[in-house]
Amino acid sequence: MKMYFVGVTTKQSSVMTLFPHWMRILGLDAVIEGVDIALRADRSEYIEVVEKIREDSDVLGALVTTHKIDLYESARHLFDYLCPYATKFGELSCISKRDGMLVGHAKDPISSGLALEAFLPTGFWDNGGDVFVMGAGGSSIALCSYILSQEKLPRKLIVSNRSSERLGNIERILRSYNVNIDMEFILADKMGANDSVIERLRPYSLIVNATGLGKDRPGSPLGDNCIFPINSLCWDFNYRGDLVFLQQAKRQKMDRNLHIEDGFVYFLHGWMQVVAEVFHIDISNGKFLEIMNESSILCGRNQNV
Repeated sequence: MKMYFVGVTTKQSSVMTLFPHWMRILGLDAVIEGVDIALRADRSEYIEVVEKIREDSDVLGALVTTHKIDLYESARHLFDYLCPYATKFGELSCISKRDGMLVGHAKDPISSGLALEAFLPTGFWDNGGDVFVMGAGGSSIALCSYILSQEKLPRKLIVSNRSSERLGNIERILRSYNVNIDMEFILADKMGANDSVIERLRPYSLIVNATGLGKDRPGSPLGDNCIFPINSLCWDFNYRGDLVFLQQAKRQKMDRNLHIEDGFVYFLHGWMQVVAEVFHIDISNGKFLEIMNESSILCGRNQNV
């Protein structure tokens, strides 16, 4: 049995080391194969990958990262079933097969919510803070949608992106939620645009780097002189790479009382959601904790970033 991993720099991912250990813990006999596609590639490349998955009986499915929106837009016609999240958000992160059908799921609304709840303090939004998400890709859509679906809401939701097309897409989706919250969508196509937003955030805010900067491309969406709001949560969806955004936050951690979170737990939840779908299994909380603990050891990391 084989599972594809569709991304940009899959060979650099710790998944290649971790996957065999996950399979052992879950009692599965399967291998992982990376498929690298350049950012914003021609639609024919996405179609080719999906067709290969559909036709190869050895390949049970795939996890899609980075290309979730582009793959959906290019190859959605090849799927026999797309889950409601996939059609609502216009993206997919999971390809699987069931009863001869090719199935597409958007798992990020589930995995991003699980990852957020793992570190979001109880009653955090009662402090009147904001959410600022930099980036408007599939993971940003998923996280913002999860936040808007909760009973307790932040004071304001702000999303920025370098591309007006992606920004318009996330605005259309998020404004479809009938919730009483102020929303702002900012075109951050110039240096300093995100820094200006940081300056006006309330204390007790959640600041998220969902741009890919720090992993897929070097750097950070913020300048080195930006000052984070006090008592805030700084979350980078990346867990590998130069992680400049996290380094910027770490320098202010003590003075500004910041909680700093990388994307490792999100990464694990995302993978386990897809693995469960591809191999048609249930993964218990106990198994997830076993996978998280062993993965942390293998990656030589401290859970407290």
